[in-house]
Amino acid sequence: MRILFFISITLATSLSFAQNVTIKGLAPAYVGASIELYEIADYFSNMETLITSSTVKEDSTFSLSFNTPITQKIIVKSKNNKGFIFVQPGGLYDVFVPEKDAYEPYKPTGNSIEIGFFKLDSTDINYKILDFEQWMYRFIGNNYYRKNLEPQVFSENFDRFKLNVEEAYKKDTSTYFKTHIRFSIAGLDNIQTSTERGRDEKHDFYIKYTPVQYNNEVYMSYISNFYQNIIPRLSDDVNQSVYEGVLQSSPSLVMKALGRDYTLINLRIRELIMIKSLSEIYHSPQFPQTNVATILDSLSNKCLFKANQEIAKNLITRITTLVPGAKAPEIVFIEEGKSTKTLHNFKGKHLYIHFFDPESQRSEQEIPVLIETFSKYSDVVQFVSVYKKTKTPSKKASHLIQSIPWDVYAMSESSSLWKNYRIESYPQYTLIDAAGYCVASPALGPNPNGQYETIDKTFFYIKRARERGNEHLER
Repeated sequence: MRILFFISITLATSLSFAQNVTIKGLAPAYVGASIELYEIADYFSNMETLITSSTVKEDSTFSLSFNTPITQKIIVKSKNNKGFIFVQPGGLYDVFVPEKDAYEPYKPTGNSIEIGFFKLDSTDINYKILDFEQWMYRFIGNNYYRKNLEPQVFSENFDRFKLNVEEAYKKDTSTYFKTHIRFSIAGLDNIQTSTERGRDEKHDFYIKYTPVQYNNEVYMSYISNFYQNIIPRLSDDVNQSVYEGVLQSSPSLVMKALGRDYTLINLRIRELIMIKSLSEIYHSPQFPQTNVATILDSLSNKCLFKANQEIAKNLITRITTLVPGAKAPEIVFIEEGKSTKTLHNFKGKHLYIHFFDPESQRSEQEIPVLIETFSKYSDVVQFVSVYKKTKTPSKKASHLIQSIPWDVYAMSESSSLWKNYRIESYPQYTLIDAAGYCVASPALGPNPNGQYETIDKTFFYIKRARERGNEHLER
């Protein structure tokens, strides 16, 4: 039985009618656990959206199906582990989901895994990308050392490689795959040599005549890197015009100012980069944060291009959610048979939210320490524990849950909580202050981290501040 592993996973776009995709296979390390599929909302915010999920059966098999009109990258998650595969409309994928990379140590907090394929067809996008990237890596391995020693030879070999690639894939009809190839090579074109293209030349050759490929990870990565931190790199007069536009909270003035940079002559790209650039300067002390947020909020409701509008919406969520001092995203703690609560029910004291997996050994080891911390600070800090309800807990997990002396909720995997609080591994903690504002997320835990820090010190100062406040009131 042949298993084909691939190292680099990317996304691309293929226009098609929505067709069913099925991913089935073996996941022996995840028996009884939920296995989930996510898609990337956009490649600037990197926010993920749950597509579907299932439970791995006792015989270690699973099967998931969904519809998609495009070729795209899909994230596969189970427990704390995450891997990737490509899917194309109508695809059937027989895969193996490992517990960890064969060459990496197991990490209880989560592992990056490489999905294996059984019987992968040579016409499938995964096969084609792997084949191309192996070729590209061989070129790099054989030629990279020449970029400084023999820059002219490096450039000649690079040009020959590009011609060979073009000839090899000229009959391929996948826009998705062709874009992946083109912008993988564009990335190589950024290798600095005395003969490399200038910035304007790269813009004209790679960007100017290529339609924006929102769902192509390699394309979007190139665009992101090409325009990274562009505002500080603008000419002084253009930079000043952008600043004045921000002071007036005016998207149109910022857009007009950016249009004076040659590489932003394309309206769609200019609007896209305006959104990206505003998110980059949001935390800069040189720009008024409220004005930046106002512009992004305006763009999240109305853009020249609808796809850019969605990115603005995602980015403003990304940069303002869970930032210390920002309003904590609302949570509805709900479970059948228990009182439903929201963050409002916990106002008046700090709230420490404990996200955990009752089946994991790490949670089992950490909860006794957490209970001890609770006994010291429960008068000033409220605790609530949350786990993902995917199946009936084992007897051992049920006993662990019952040992927790504060509110515990089994929340649906479809709850917005997991997305809003970016829960990707367990245990994870969030600390919210008495007024409902985020203090830290992720917050420190009860056990020492790599710098020997724990949440205890934070709780100590909260308690001392509360006691001093009470003393002041008594006077």
